[in-house]
Amino acid sequence: MRVLNFIDLFAGASGMSEGFIKAGFNPVSHIEMDAEACQTIKTRAAYHYLKSVDKLDFYHQYTKGEISKNELYKLVPDEILNTVINVEINDDTISGIFKTIKKSKKEIDLIIGGPPCQAYSLLGRHQDNIENDPRNKLYIQYGRFLKEFKPKAFVFENVPGLLSANKGQHFTDLKAYFKKIGYEVHSSTMIASDFGVLQARKRIIIIGWQKDNDLGFPEFEKIITPFRVNDVLQDLPKLKPGDGFKSVNYTSDKNEYLEKFELRNCVDFVTQHISRPHNPRDLEIYKTAIQKWNKNKERLKYPDLSDHLKTHKNETSFTDRYKVVDGNGFSHTVVAHIAKDGHYYIHPDIKQCRSISVREAARLQSFPDDFYFEGSRSAAFKQIGNAVPPLMAFAIATKIKELLCLKNPKNLY
Repeated sequence: MRVLNFIDLFAGASGMSEGFIKAGFNPVSHIEMDAEACQTIKTRAAYHYLKSVDKLDFYHQYTKGEISKNELYKLVPDEILNTVINVEINDDTISGIFKTIKKSKKEIDLIIGGPPCQAYSLLGRHQDNIENDPRNKLYIQYGRFLKEFKPKAFVFENVPGLLSANKGQHFTDLKAYFKKIGYEVHSSTMIASDFGVLQARKRIIIIGWQKDNDLGFPEFEKIITPFRVNDVLQDLPKLKPGDGFKSVNYTSDKNEYLEKFELRNCVDFVTQHISRPHNPRDLEIYKTAIQKWNKNKERLKYPDLSDHLKTHKNETSFTDRYKVVDGNGFSHTVVAHIAKDGHYYIHPDIKQCRSISVREAARLQSFPDDFYFEGSRSAAFKQIGNAVPPLMAFAIATKIKELLCLKNPKNLY
């Protein structure tokens, strides 16, 4: 019996990997081009290792700022930290990545990950340029890993815009390519809120199996939850714009949502509850936006603003620039753009009147409170917005593991 090994491509901050690790998979390598995201993955690797040897106190000391990153990393074997490969996947680097991964001498059972999705996203897509965007062909680089390591299966995640890119031809080409290299491909659009994530986030999930071991697309039992965004924000200290805490105690006991979905951990503090500063004009706009939403579920439109709050005459573009997170429902999709613009993620509590904090964004993505994001505040927001929600990833990982173990129960657990 042995553990199932996986490689995480285009790993980001390792949200998808987090779900697979929780399900019992072992990460052999994470490949990611963003340096700050790689530091986040290393720090999370330190967490998992120290947890396994019952030395989590050192990790908590680090997240509270009591020991340095170097001191933390010295407690972790190099072979674990070196599983994180900070490099862009392209024609020039891919052979070197293969060599590095093969040093582990471990069989690869699964490859997970999703190439950057900006080219297909509704916010970032420009149809006249989409066919010239090199990110559209990154699935071919993904396929080269499949050909090299021949995993039993792969899980490929992306935005729903992948289905309609170039009138559907891009997705057709992608499926044909994976089939050509030996994999049967199945796909479905999945909604994060079906898995306990308090966010109306849709993603296309592609699952591929080796042709002689095609197990289809798993059936998932949807979670019908009574919980809403206010439940995930309830125990965090109230903040004013620009306020924040590197670490701070909770203001109340954990509620049923935080307990059930394991977002809050066994310690009595939370980290990175840090908000952006806002100027007086923005705060006046936020107050109006919160009032409209909380009273009538009405979104503030730019033409509705008083003249003294308007900064341009264009009243037909970006009319929905200001958006309040629905405290009594599910959040709208948290995306990487949150790193640059808090107007789209306004806190529902008018007494706080600000955009959401780093920790609040992480919770909306279902990251546990002991998950620490490296880099600046903006870098943390970007990593969170780009991530696969760990709760969603855990549901996928659990089903993949069940199917693999049913197929070969003597060798896997």
